[in-house]
Parts: sequence; C-alpha cells; structure tokens
Amino acid sequence: MESKNPKDRPKAIKNLKDYARYSNLGFQMIVILLLGVFGGRQLDKHLQFSFPIFTVVLSFLAVILSMYIGLKDFIHPKKK
Repeated sequence: MESKNPKDRPKAIKNLKDYARYSNLGFQMIVILLLGVFGGRQLDKHLQFSFPIFTVVLSFLAVILSMYIGLKDFIHPKKK
C-alpha cells in the first residue's frame, strides 16, 4: 500500500529520479557498445580482412568509452 504521509513523497520522487538516471546510464552504455561492434563488423566486411581486427579494436574502445562515460556520470551527476 502507498503511504499517505506527505513526508514520504519527496523520497519516492527521488527514488524514481535515481532509477531513471541509472537505467538511462545502462541504455547509454549498451548503445555505445552496439555501435562499436556494428561499426567494426561493417569496416571488416568492407575492407575484407581475414581477421576481424576492426571488430576487436572498436569493441575494446567502445567498452573503454562506455566505462568512462558511465563513471563520469556516476561520480559527477548532472544537477537538474
């Protein structure tokens, strides 16, 4: 049951904002990773290398970039 106490309302709103912030962060990291893998595969297909070097390199760079952005947003959150 939902509490009717007005003092609990700001805490519930803060919890919702935190949930939205962290889910947005997760989706942002997933998109960065998918773009890195997709871009690497397309480059490898276009250049016709025997070893998928661009897939490996861009995937690795995407992991580093997503971790950097995630940690930056986690340590220094934007105030709204």
